[in-house]
This record gives sequence, structure tokens and C-alpha cells, in this order.
Amino acid sequence: MITKGNRIQLYAGNSNRKLAEEIAQHLGTTLGKAEVGMFSDGECCVNIAETIRGTDLYIIQSTNAPVNDNLMELLILIDAAKRASAARITAVMPYFGYARQDRKARSRDPITAKLVANLLTTAGADRILTMDLHASQIQGFFDIPLDHLLGGNILYNYFKTKNIIDNNFVVVSPDIGSVTRARNVAMKLNCSMAIIDKRRPKANVMEVMNIIGDIQGKTCLMIDDMIDTAGTITQGAASLMEKGAKEVYACCSHAVLSGLAVERLEQSPIKEVVVLNTIDLPKEKQIEKIKVLSVASLFAAAIKNIYLDEPMSKLYE
Repeated sequence: MITKGNRIQLYAGNSNRKLAEEIAQHLGTTLGKAEVGMFSDGECCVNIAETIRGTDLYIIQSTNAPVNDNLMELLILIDAAKRASAARITAVMPYFGYARQDRKARSRDPITAKLVANLLTTAGADRILTMDLHASQIQGFFDIPLDHLLGGNILYNYFKTKNIIDNNFVVVSPDIGSVTRARNVAMKLNCSMAIIDKRRPKANVMEVMNIIGDIQGKTCLMIDDMIDTAGTITQGAASLMEKGAKEVYACCSHAVLSGLAVERLEQSPIKEVVVLNTIDLPKEKQIEKIKVLSVASLFAAAIKNIYLDEPMSKLYE
């Protein structure tokens, strides 16, 4: 149990209540009483059923699909808490939706990640707690403090227990954008790395052009921040096997798994896909090949440090 002057209270929207309840359990508390639903016309409806005046409030909500509904739930929960005189409001977003729209890739494109940052601040959030942003520069989109947790430790510690890491183990970046992430993991696991050079002729379509690095007869671990349609991961795995890889594993922080992603993963040569529970997977997406690891203890530790005004540096590492 954690103690301080102001009371701590945790609330959750509907996007990932299992994770929220697990975080609360780690903190020795329970989720606050709130009704988060929808009117018959589709408008979000929120009612906080207890006093929160003067509390240190944490609202746990990933903004995965349905993205707009979950985002509106979060914004309205923040607004309700602000109007009910909560002392401080922290939006805990294990998965930050719209993060891929972080720049203008073409003329007249929006920068939606910045818009979402503005919306959260305007709604009344005093602080953001999130994990593995698609682009780390999004931290600079906020004019309020943002704590950025990394899920890599949880993932690579899991692979350490599998006794597959040796001189023939290679960490593979599925594209140029994930090189830094893959390099960090390769350094921690003390192994070599490779890079898949790809191009995108159109959205959600990927073509492998070349593989940079030695993967012949190697056990490969592909690592990315998210798996969405699974095109990048599955085509990359197929290319690795064609080039002589012994076996392929994959891991990511955010299992978006939209469209035909689950079917593609099932049919792919990937031996195991390890993901974090920043997004709640429905039963139809819980296939044998997918292993889910929990981030609850890490988020609980971060919330405790924020609440007690203690350093976050160890958690960042």
C-alpha cells in the first residue's frame, strides 16, 4: 500500500479494464466507481459515482480500436475529473493511438499525434504516462510532463528464459525505423543484428528489398513497437526463412492486430509472437502462437513513483 497526503484513486475506461484491474491489484487498491457507457445516439456517457475532490487521480485507458470511442471516453473522463476538483489528473495510456501520424509525410497531411496531445491537455490532464511511443519525439508534442516507459526489458527477459540466445541468435529490425530499438535489444542480449530493407508502395503494403546482415542458419528475433496488419512481420519472416534462417520469433509492445493480422500470423513461419498487454486482445485473437506478457507491475511502479514524487530513471532504464 502506498501512502501520502492526497488520496490516490484509479479509474478506467472500457478499452482495457483487465490491465487496469491488474495495476490496481499491484498497488493494493481497487478501481474507482464510475459508469462509462454510451447514449443511444452513440455519444459517450460518463458518471463518477464518488467524491474525488483533492485526489491524485489516474485514468487508465489505451486508445486502440475503436480508437475514437476510446479517445473520447478518456477525454470525457478527464473533463469530469477536472470539474469534480481532482487535485492532479494523470492520463495513463499504455497504448497511445494516432502516434503514427507524427509528421507531414505529404503535402496537406495533418499531424494528428500533436492534435491528440492538445486535446488531452485542453481536457485537463496534468500528466501523461505511456509506453513505447511509435516516435519518441511525440514526447515533445506535450506542454505537460510525460513519462515514457519502455517495454523492451519485459520482452527480452522473456526470451532469456527460453535458452535460445547463443552465438547463432540474431535480433532483426523489420525496417529502418526500428533499427535503434533492435540495436538496443541486441546490445542487452549481447548478440548480432540484421536489418530488413523494405519499401511501401502504398499504405499497409510492404515489399522486402534486401536483408542486411548474416542470418544464415541463425535463430532470428524480429522486434517492433507494434504489429498492426502483420504484413511487415510476416513478409519479413518469410524472407528470413527464404534466406536461410533456422527459425524466426517476433515480439512487439502493442498488438494492434487489425484486419487479417491474426490469419497472417497463423499462416506465417513465425514460431512464436510475444506481445505486451497494452491492448486487450479479444478471444478471437488469442491464438496459440501469440504469447501475452503483462505490463501491470511496471505501470504500477510508475504510478507509485509519480504519486510519491520519486525518481523514474530506474523505470526508464
